[in-house]
Order: sequence, then C-alpha cells, then structure tokens
Amino acid sequence: MKQIIVLSAILILIGFKTFGQDKKITKTGTITFEASVPSFEEVKAKNEAVTCVLNTKTGEIASLVLMKGFRFKIALMEEHFNENYIESDKYPKATFEGIIQGFNINIIGTSPKEFKMNGNLKLHGKSKEINTTITIRKVNDGLEIIADFNVNSDDFDIEISKILTKKVSKTVNIKANFLVK
Repeated sequence: MKQIIVLSAILILIGFKTFGQDKKITKTGTITFEASVPSFEEVKAKNEAVTCVLNTKTGEIASLVLMKGFRFKIALMEEHFNENYIESDKYPKATFEGIIQGFNINIIGTSPKEFKMNGNLKLHGKSKEINTTITIRKVNDGLEIIADFNVNSDDFDIEISKILTKKVSKTVNIKANFLVK
C-alpha cells in the first residue's frame, strides 16, 4: 500500500513537472496607462507587480493587475483614480484572458516577432473584447511580451466628471511588458 502511495505521488509530481514546462509566468510584469490631453497635466500611472501566464503549447495568455498598485507622479491623482474613477475597493483587479493567434514557441528568436492577440479585458465590472498586435522575443531564459493598445473609458462605465473632460482623455493608452520564465 505504501508503495502505491509513493508511486502515485511520483506520477503526480512528474505530471506537474511536465505540465509546468508548458507554462511561463511572471509576477513582476509592468502595465502603464496614459489618458493625458495635450496642454494639461500628465495623467499617467505604472504598475510593476502584474502577473502574466503564457501557455507555450496553446498560446493562451492571462494577466491580472491589482488596481491599487498603479502609481502616479501626484498622490492626489492616485487617490482620485482609486476612489472616484476605477473604484478600487469595489473593483480591485483587472484581468485579461486571451489567445495569441498562430503562436509557436519554435519560431520565436531574439528578434521581435509580431502576433495577433484576441481576448477579453475585464475592468470595472465590464468586459471588452481586445484585438491587438503584440511582439514576442526570446531574452535570456524567458520570453519578452510587449503589447500596446487603446481602450475607451466609456466601454467600462468609467465616468469622467464634466469638469475634467477637457483634462482627461476617454481614450486610454495601455502598454504592457512581461518577461515570462
């Protein structure tokens, strides 16, 4: 009986090891967003504690960001972002789940290679389909994934007060940079 339990444990560990080789992950990815309007104060923030998982067999990709992790140059902007716009206590995270079209780890080298990526961004209690181009390249012992796309605050029911509509853009540029290992 003891041998069966030990053998089962070994088979489970081998299964996890094999399964784990298909996944690359980071917990230190970076997402920057900018909703600045020319001639006004910069509306930009960065979060450097973003999780991203890539399944190298299927091209499935998922990312999670905690909203309170975004840092602004001005503390008051950060406070307004969390309390009035994104409502971080009510909606603490944003997620992305998608697939990289035509992903094949064997064709990725040290030069950036472009791929189409499709998926759903969930933010502020709403979901929006995202279709964009990303670049992937091999670096050291991992893969660097870079995405750059725009979303509209209206798609996520994020209201910008009338007094600030000329100072904050409804079109928000999102840049993501992940080094998955």
